[in-house]
Amino acid sequence: MVLVICRRCPGSFCGTSPCPALIKHHVNKKLPGHTCEDYTLTAKKISTDRMAANFKLLKPLKYQAFCNPVAYIATRSVLFWNMGNSWWHRGQKHPEQSGRCYPARRVKSISDTASSQRVLTTNSALLGLGVHQASASKASMLQLGSPRNVRADKEDVEVFDSFEDTRVFLQLRPEYQLHSHNKSKICQPLSFSESELILHKVRVYQNNLQPQTIVDYFCKLSSLPAEQCPILRSKASFALLCHLSVKNIKSFDIPGLISILKALVNLEIPHSHPMLDVYETRFGHHVWEMSLDQLLLVADLWRYLGHRAPQFLKIFFSYLNLHWKDLSLSQLIHLIYIIGESRQVPQDLMQKLESLILKYIDSVNLEEVGAICLGFFKSSSSLSEFVMRKIGDLACADIQHLSSHALVHILKMFRFTHVDHVNFMKQFGEIAPQRIPSLGVQGVMHLTLACSALRMLDEGVMNAVAASLPPRVAHCRSKDIAKILWSFGTLNYKPPNTEEFYSSLINEIHRKMPEFNEYPEHLLTCLLGLVFAEYFPAELISVALSPRFVRLARERSKFELTKELYTLDGTVGIECPDYKGNRLSSHLQSEASLNLWNLARKDMNSKPEFLEALSFLETMLGGPQYIKHHMILPHSRSSDLEVQLDANMNPLPFNREAIPAEDKVNLKFKRLGVSLTDDLLNQLLKGKAKRHFQREIESETGQWPMKLEKAAIPLGSSPCNVADGSGAVEMAGLYPPAHVQAPLVKLAIQFTHRNQYCYGTRNLLGLHNMKRRQLVHLGYRVIELPHWEWFPLLKRTRSEKLAFLHEKVFTSDL
Repeated sequence: MVLVICRRCPGSFCGTSPCPALIKHHVNKKLPGHTCEDYTLTAKKISTDRMAANFKLLKPLKYQAFCNPVAYIATRSVLFWNMGNSWWHRGQKHPEQSGRCYPARRVKSISDTASSQRVLTTNSALLGLGVHQASASKASMLQLGSPRNVRADKEDVEVFDSFEDTRVFLQLRPEYQLHSHNKSKICQPLSFSESELILHKVRVYQNNLQPQTIVDYFCKLSSLPAEQCPILRSKASFALLCHLSVKNIKSFDIPGLISILKALVNLEIPHSHPMLDVYETRFGHHVWEMSLDQLLLVADLWRYLGHRAPQFLKIFFSYLNLHWKDLSLSQLIHLIYIIGESRQVPQDLMQKLESLILKYIDSVNLEEVGAICLGFFKSSSSLSEFVMRKIGDLACADIQHLSSHALVHILKMFRFTHVDHVNFMKQFGEIAPQRIPSLGVQGVMHLTLACSALRMLDEGVMNAVAASLPPRVAHCRSKDIAKILWSFGTLNYKPPNTEEFYSSLINEIHRKMPEFNEYPEHLLTCLLGLVFAEYFPAELISVALSPRFVRLARERSKFELTKELYTLDGTVGIECPDYKGNRLSSHLQSEASLNLWNLARKDMNSKPEFLEALSFLETMLGGPQYIKHHMILPHSRSSDLEVQLDANMNPLPFNREAIPAEDKVNLKFKRLGVSLTDDLLNQLLKGKAKRHFQREIESETGQWPMKLEKAAIPLGSSPCNVADGSGAVEMAGLYPPAHVQAPLVKLAIQFTHRNQYCYGTRNLLGLHNMKRRQLVHLGYRVIELPHWEWFPLLKRTRSEKLAFLHEKVFTSDL
């Protein structure tokens, strides 16, 4: 139950609480007997009276509180209307993010029950739509236009209708009219008096109506002007007509069923209405009797209604698995569009459709290319590199006439497949800067994200993005902010207006914190993009590493975010010495470190070029104890080879784990069997103790000591890495104190590959650049074995490889 407090606020109007969690929590709480018209009228009254609605869970003092969830639901309805959603009935969940103007979510499939059972369960819901004429007439006063019919000013670049704007390709061939629905098609409008007469006949002849008569009535009523449809839907007579159609559904032929479904689209029946489940089941029974044009038309009508129709589509796709070769060009493109919007398809069918794409590839236009890419992208279906290169060639041939929407869709698919079509990206870089100012922020986000995913750094594109965003940052969703910051940080690029760009986005993160709490992965993406670029907003970092947010990120998000949290925490620990905020628990740090090391070790040990380099380095340095393969910075998600050198630039055997067991025994005997006397110390300092030292050990232990290169080189005593600083200290304890010294130089030898650099350059990407920055901060010297130098050497002689590695270790930047 919700308590609503209304009070007069002269000269201003405060909307509902911005807290989406609160809105979501109370969205389904209604009073019996109230319809959506009642709710919207209440909301309209609140708006026109310039009242502020504040929602409290407890009765406040000094104000009269009344228990009326209807006002809340009404305001919620207005909010969704204003955001571009469609009308909905009471008793049904709101189409949150699943309608025409939101990305569709995966929903639970409706169980396949008999039609007779559906008739029984639907009966009361259908009749419950009727209300008094007075309420209907009041509802007509509130005309909240459908987003599909009411388009905003074309100059508003932020307007994007995810329904209409993805269907442009349907207007480019007459063949599409055979299997798609055009709601804007002009027909003779039905007058209000004529609709009243039809509804009167329904009431009078309800027991004697023939199936074809019911179909005719639906078709005629669907010609009502759009502003009259809410009134019609609220009438009991119309609810009775819906009930009669369900009752007689087995008597309709296929054209009759399609005609009724078209009428329901034109009347804007809500997507969750229970009668649609009955029709979905019925259409599923007729799939194998329908033509491809009819099946595509029905699927398109379900798309118009916003009804997912999972059962119908499942049977439809089974049919297509046998008849896919019969698809024409227009049918293929339309089918791919429907597949993308439904987000469900068997992958074996998508492979068959890919072969058809190759068949028709020379006949498709650029908008159809965009539709193909969007359908495959939304259904998480990949296209082969060959097909993507053909698509890139088509786009390059006439890229000036490629619409911005199609351009974004094609880039999405290149991002998904990671195909590097250099000519396409070059031409994209030429046209994008001029288009970015006239593209909505969501489109800008997709362009920027595609550049980072493909590692393509085009300064012209990035500068245009950075210049266009600050004035319209308020239009960004949390996702847009996250992906844009991540892209700039990943490409390791700072635009000319760096301070303005980053400050505006950081300020917007603060303003959108309620939204980031709903999507915790977006906040972590933002912060990682910022730390790549050396921005450390302490307050936001402390929030992200707080126990509450960590719990939220691990429980609410559909992604595994532990490594993101660990990367952020480790970065703060090194680069922000004055940071006093929250940190990850030691348990989470250990868990993340172990998981990342297992992945890194498995990855590197599967690369022959790395194993060969490691083997040659061990040979050159004197054994595995002089080199260690581990994660110097575990939070950086990649491993390195560490080497430590003494004051004479000789390697130190600090890797205790690699020392053979028999040598460890000798080391222990040496520690226990040799007494460091003044005489022995003097001889050691004069450099004359080698032979005497060996005789002392032999007489004391009865064993010959290790070889000189193992025993004579002292061990470092400083911690060898951030994650495990105990190894060198433990090793030092095996030697007499006179042999203990700290390493003068700590080397981090990195074996790099091309995916760590921007495409076609030697500029490191953000994560790897950050890692080097932190290694230097900890006192390491980074030695790189780049792929452009090491790979050509793999075919050269052993001596050439050793000479290359010797030069890298002992002379590079030392």
